[in-house]
Amino acid sequence: MPSIDEYLKTHAARFEGELCEFLRIPSVSTDPTHRGDIDRAAQWVGERLRRLGLATEVVPTTRHPLVLAESPSVDGAPTVLVYGHYDVQPAEPSDLWQSPPFEPTRRDGNLYARGATDDKGQVLTHVYSVEAWLATERRLPVNLKFLIEGEEEVGSQGLYGFLTDHAQRLACDCLVISDGAQFAPGQPAITYGLRGIVYFELVLTGPKSDLHSGSFGGAVTNPANALARMLSALVDERGRIQVPGFYDDVVPLSSREREQLAALGFDEQRFFAQVGVSGAIGESGYTSLERRWARPTFDINGIGGGYQGTGGKTIIPAQAMAKFSFRLVPNQDPEKINRATEAMLHGLCPPGISMKLTQHQGTPGVLVPLDSPYIQAAGRAIEHGFGRAPVFIREGGSIPIVSTFHKTFGADTLLIGWGQDDDGAHGPNEKFSLADFHRGIRASARLWEELSRIKKE
Repeated sequence: MPSIDEYLKTHAARFEGELCEFLRIPSVSTDPTHRGDIDRAAQWVGERLRRLGLATEVVPTTRHPLVLAESPSVDGAPTVLVYGHYDVQPAEPSDLWQSPPFEPTRRDGNLYARGATDDKGQVLTHVYSVEAWLATERRLPVNLKFLIEGEEEVGSQGLYGFLTDHAQRLACDCLVISDGAQFAPGQPAITYGLRGIVYFELVLTGPKSDLHSGSFGGAVTNPANALARMLSALVDERGRIQVPGFYDDVVPLSSREREQLAALGFDEQRFFAQVGVSGAIGESGYTSLERRWARPTFDINGIGGGYQGTGGKTIIPAQAMAKFSFRLVPNQDPEKINRATEAMLHGLCPPGISMKLTQHQGTPGVLVPLDSPYIQAAGRAIEHGFGRAPVFIREGGSIPIVSTFHKTFGADTLLIGWGQDDDGAHGPNEKFSLADFHRGIRASARLWEELSRIKKE
């Protein structure tokens, strides 16, 4: 690929300039006052894909537009879908930024701006790799589709609605997502597993109003006391979740995976220092990495009830509530967990308390086999782009679109993020390494060639 690599070097400065142009568009999807900026960003992406000669369409949805593009057909070649998003998080609090969030600024080899790493810079690596192929080879070796949305930061409802009605337009053999991080500086990674999630809100209601705890304590069931007992019953002191049947479908870590994770050289004390704690507890028998990436967990995400003001107020609150979630591992069914959790909590709910449990989110986990030909192709491409073979890691978070595409098309997913875990996505002073930006473009260009060698079944 010498001609492609040379093209990338020759046009590197323009690529950076266009990235800055893209980052100046404040496409904040949560704020209705930025609706015009959202539309402008969608058109900007559409124009970049259109000028490559791809069949491109900016598709309206009930909220923010989707940008779809497709390359000319290549008989017998795999179909690859590149997914990303052009919307960004709000920049507030703006006073914590060292430079204006929507005025890209270069410092210490990084480009600072909202959306630099999440996800505008990473999306463009694939756009520019396609440009290099078409400019030098006049063709692409695979069938390539782009799906760039404007609602990733607000739930992707427009995308899910489009997928329901137009699934075949997005059908693919392989999904490529660059919206994450490498394992460490200078150490690229391929994420082959994601945890799922099921998220609940529990509201317990007791007396019709707050009561004096001296006059009524011991005679009326306290919703806050009941909430504490019910939540504590969901997990034991060893970190094992007590919902009946919870572990029935858990796929255990293989010895190969545990050896690979151990070989990463994860520094637990450095990790604790990074997040500002002196130590931690979790499911016994597993390392911090294993618990973060590949074991199910229970967490209370928010809790409230009773008096929250200054000083004391002795009451039995009329109501108490909590929001909590389970992170799931591949093969666990969110609906099965939902039913079992509701049944358990109903059994724990004491007399004098009415209970309302609402499931807000349910997404299964995803696991791509390490021997997948797509994973192996990505490994070779990343080694070409970064000069170092990637390590294979999991991610503790959830990306709902991945499980949706896996379920709909049976498509393997390549999660190949070019960022770093200190890039500040969603926070102030978000950044993206310009060296990694260019390495990502080079790896992406090689990826299309490597994927083209996979024979379709």
